Order: sequence, then structure tokens, then C-alpha cells
Amino acid sequence: MRALILAALGLALVLLSFSIVLWPGAPGQPPPEPVKPPVITVPQGAAAVEQTSPGSDPSADLVESFDGLGVGFTGPQGAATGRNPSDNSLAVGPDHVVQTVNSRMAIFTKKGARYDRSGQVLYGPVETNNVFKDFGGQCEARNNGDAVVRYDQLAGRWLIVMPLFARGPVRSDQPSPGRAGGPAERSVPGRPGQPGPARGLYQPPPPPPEPPAQAGRAGQQGRTGGGGPRGQEGPQGVYSMCYAVSAGSDPFGPYYRYEFLRPLFPDYPRPAIWPDGYYVPTSTGDDVIQKHVCVADRNRMLAGEPATEQCVVIDGVNFLNTADLDGTTLPPAGAPNIVMAAGGAQLKGVLEDDAVFAWKISVDWDDPSKTKVEGPQRIPVAPYRYLCDGQLTHCVPQPGTDGRLDAQGDKIMARLVYRRIGARQSIVAVHSVNTSAGGGGVRWYEFHLDEQGDPALHQEGTYAPDGFFRWMASPAMDRFGNIGIGYSFGGTPHFAGQRFAARLAGDPPGQLTLRETVLVEGEAAQDTMRWEDYTQTAIDPLDDCTIWYVGDYLKKDAPSYSTRIGAFRLPGCPGTSPLARAGAGRQP
Repeated sequence: MRALILAALGLALVLLSFSIVLWPGAPGQPPPEPVKPPVITVPQGAAAVEQTSPGSDPSADLVESFDGLGVGFTGPQGAATGRNPSDNSLAVGPDHVVQTVNSRMAIFTKKGARYDRSGQVLYGPVETNNVFKDFGGQCEARNNGDAVVRYDQLAGRWLIVMPLFARGPVRSDQPSPGRAGGPAERSVPGRPGQPGPARGLYQPPPPPPEPPAQAGRAGQQGRTGGGGPRGQEGPQGVYSMCYAVSAGSDPFGPYYRYEFLRPLFPDYPRPAIWPDGYYVPTSTGDDVIQKHVCVADRNRMLAGEPATEQCVVIDGVNFLNTADLDGTTLPPAGAPNIVMAAGGAQLKGVLEDDAVFAWKISVDWDDPSKTKVEGPQRIPVAPYRYLCDGQLTHCVPQPGTDGRLDAQGDKIMARLVYRRIGARQSIVAVHSVNTSAGGGGVRWYEFHLDEQGDPALHQEGTYAPDGFFRWMASPAMDRFGNIGIGYSFGGTPHFAGQRFAARLAGDPPGQLTLRETVLVEGEAAQDTMRWEDYTQTAIDPLDDCTIWYVGDYLKKDAPSYSTRIGAFRLPGCPGTSPLARAGAGRQP
């Protein structure tokens, strides 16, 4: 009898295991529906600007390539634990490369006068709020994802910006949300007497080993696409934005630190360098069509003085990007910062448009009521449809799985690049769009500013040389006016990886004429939808033409993503290969 009971029990366990494999859902619930492939359509007229064949000229030289934070990373403070999405950010100085990935940061060597090779880990992985050690308040107490690092070429300083998505304690002086169309409002300082003395980066000891993460989903934290707690009863504290500005060109500091209270959820910050301020647009949540643009007083921060931040609310617009200056040639004195957004509105089901929208922001640091926001200006462009109908969608197919990757197709991606060459002022923007071949392409624009500082379309193109997916791009413009764009590449049979394409300033308009350079090929599928959320380029401050870029990929059998950092040189940049063609870098 006992043998029969054990046999029956064994059979029951086998059947139970079999049912779990076939149906992993909860008892009494239907099995989950398979992911439906997106329907890729394009509006009439979109195909006219598609580049359907690759460039025929030699590809950009890949002069540096090494892994950053992610699976396989080990540094003085141990191994990296990835969180998804990665929120990749990169900055490059004379001797160092600094990377932030979600809530962690690291510092690497850069080959040159000080180091004989690039990619050696000097610091990290550490929590990003290490830079706020001994500052006090919420910036020291809380670590957070979505941190962004920039190198201010105009001043030779490092800028680290970290939002706080958790509400702080209730304060009697905390601000109330402003209103769209209302005057700019000064943010409330988070710490008394800030910035206080500048402090070097804290050097934490190596942490104890952590248990291995499960594939992809382990360690997911940070932004979930919401807008923070809503509808909570009783008094609530507010959010914060944390700034750290180095006192010199050493990324190890010391740093001046600032905290400003934010009444609106500070999601997806995209800091930009401009002569009069650090411009930081944010989204107040994925369930509202409202954006927040704040500007911190750059000059006072560089001097380590008490500084202010001013903010304006803009309703009914897509994700905003503020112009980020490449190079050291300044815009005309007093020039406003240019802000841009794609058209359409995913929350309203408006997934197509034929315009890009622009605003101009001029800050009066003495009187916020005189700070001006002009716009929106409607700039006609070729029609487009968001790649896979926008953000948080199952978009890019992967080999060996039904799982697809998000494309963030509803927005202009970081960075919105500003470059002045002589009298010409250019702005370069990119976003991800559907292509007529049934894949995803990089739509890119170059705008020129007129005598009034208003942008007008100079050229545009959609890079779609085949039916695969190119998405989540980031652009740069070098000192010659050449444009380079890094982006994710994938689609079955290709695992997601990273590539780079470019054009020279005098090439035919709307064409990326240099063949693709492969930064890294993916080797495995990711089992979560969220992919990167954004990537980033950076111009090397020493030659003003080497373009650095960072993006994600998965190693074979890896539980989560790795990141790859690369540096590219276009023809005409010192150190490029002899294959560079004559006339490289010529002006149009």
C-alpha cells in the first residue's frame, strides 16, 4: 500500500509539474496571451526621406571599445548588479570616462597623457549618491536611478544630476506645483547653507558578495512608468533634484552639492549644458501629458556659491529635450536655450505627426517673473509614426523567444545637440520611427537657427537600410559639422547590439554616407521588455571630434545586460585611418 501511495504521489507531482510548465499562471486563471507582434505602418510621405541602402564610404574608425557597468564588470568596489532598464549615461573628460547606469556609477581611464590605455576601472561600482556623502538631507540618504553625468566643456567640470523619486518628509516651506503658462518659480533649496564645502568622492570598501541575480528580472527597481504616489491622503512631502558640480577637472572631486525641492515627479531628466544654466527637463509621469523644465544657475554653481533653480510647467506636450552644447564656441550672447519635442501624444492615441515643436527659454536670474518661454513653434518635417506606437510597447523581436524589446518610440532622444561653427548654428535631433520595410529606423534632423534664433529644418532622413530595427539613438556633431549617430540594432535573427553610422558635413543631404560601424553584437535575448530607456553620446574635449557612445547588449548565457563603451573618429579627425577620403570635414 505504501508503495502504491508513493507511486500515486509521484504521478501527481509529475502531472502538477507538467501543468506548471504548460500553464505558469495562477490556479483558476487563463494562461497569458502571447505577445502580439506590432503592426508596422507608415504615414503617406514618410518613405520619401528613408535611406534604404547603407552608406558606401568607409565606416568611422572604432578607436576605443570596452565594457562598462553591467554583467562581467568588476572594479575596486566589487561587481556591478544591473537594474533594468539601464538608463545609460556617459561623460568624457581629458583623462577619464565616467558612466552612470541607473543607480550606479564608475570611473575609467582614458588613453592619453595620463594613462596608457582606456577602460581600466578606477572607481566603482558605487551607488550614485556617494557623491553626496556628508551633504545631508535626501540626496545623501536616498540613492536613485535615472542619474545622468555630463562633462561641461566650457568650464572643464563634471556635472552629476540625480532625481529622487521617493517623497521626502513634509516641510513647512515645500513648494506647490506651478501651472502651465504661469511664471517661472524658484525652487526651494533642500539644504540650509548649500552648497557648503566641496567634498571629494567617498571611497567605500568592497561590498560583501551578493547572491546571483535571476535572469533579467532580478534587481529591477527604479522607475516603473508611473508618476509616484497619487491620491494618497494626508500631507505629503515632495521630490528632489540633486546636483553635484566638480570644483575642477578631476572626476574624483571635490564637488559642490545642491538639492532643490520638486513638487512634481522628476522622471527622465535630461541635463544639458548652456552658458547661463544647467537645463533639466523632466516628465511628471507616464499617465499625464505634462512636462517640467528647470534651470540651475550654472555660473554660481561653478563658483561654489549659493545658487537658485527656476522651473516652468508646460502642458500638453511630448517629452522635452533642451539644447546641449557641443564644443567650446558659444552661442550669441544672451541666446535662449532651444527646447524641442516630437509631435503626437501616445496617451491620446495620436501616434503620427508631420512636425517637430520648439520653444525658446530665456532666464532672468534676478526676477523669475521675467523668465520667458516662447513657443511652441511648429516646424514641418516629413510625416512619421512612432516606432511600434510609442513607449512601453513590445516592439523589437529577438531570436529564440516571443519576448520583444521596448523602443521608446514616442520621443526625441537625448541628446538634443547644439553646435556653432562660424556664423552657423545647428541643432541635431533623433527619434525612432516605423519604416516602410516593416522595421524600425532612426529619423534624424539638422536644424539651422535664423537671425531671430528660430530653428528651421535644414535636412532630414530616416536611416533604414534594411528591414531590421535601429532605435533608441543618440547623436553628436563634431567641430567640422560632421554628424555621428549611435543606436541599438536588432531584430531576428540578430540579438540586440550597438552600431554607429555617420555623414560628413558636405555630403548629400539626408544621407548617412559612412557605412555602419559595429560597436558590439548581442549574443543573447533579454527576457524583460524594458531596453535601456536611452543611450548617450559625448564629444571628446581634447580634439572636439572623437565621438564616444555607450549602449547595452547581452553576453551569451548572461542573466542580464552588459554595457559597451566605444569611441569613433570620422574622416578629418586626427588619428583616423588612411582610408579617410579626400575632402573629409569640408564645409557645406
